[in-house]
Amino acid sequence: MIDEHGYRQNVGIIIVNKDGKLFWGKRIHQEAWQFPQGGIREHETPQQAAFRELKEEVGLEPSDVRVLGRTNGWLSYDLPKHLIRHNSQPLCVGQKQVWFLLGLESDASRIDLNRHDTPEFEDWDWVDYWRPVQEVVNFKQAVYHKALTELEHALNKFWL
Repeated sequence: MIDEHGYRQNVGIIIVNKDGKLFWGKRIHQEAWQFPQGGIREHETPQQAAFRELKEEVGLEPSDVRVLGRTNGWLSYDLPKHLIRHNSQPLCVGQKQVWFLLGLESDASRIDLNRHDTPEFEDWDWVDYWRPVQEVVNFKQAVYHKALTELEHALNKFWL
């Protein structure tokens, strides 16, 4: 769904393990790494979208994770001009996202990048909390920083 300002409604997913490391996925056929994310469908809540995307992109079920936190509102980024599809309507100029911090409750062996017909990721790793801000594509860095900053306090819930 694209809003009246041209932003696609989306969810971002940050998965943390018991060691405080974050799931970091390598996009298929690219040298780009990112957190799982995806669009919100009509009549779907952000949390429902997050759980659907979690299953599609990472192969995890809602029972494999615990919701530790979510951003209070939308965090947005603009697409670079060369990535805007000017011939599609409605025009999408960027994404606005609700971010979820999910604690991995099950074993990491449950992660399955090939669960969906069209995989998003071809590899993954556990990384330090702030590393993704430096490694994600430039136009997403600010939104990653905002999401990680806002959700950092929720990490404490995972070890209670």
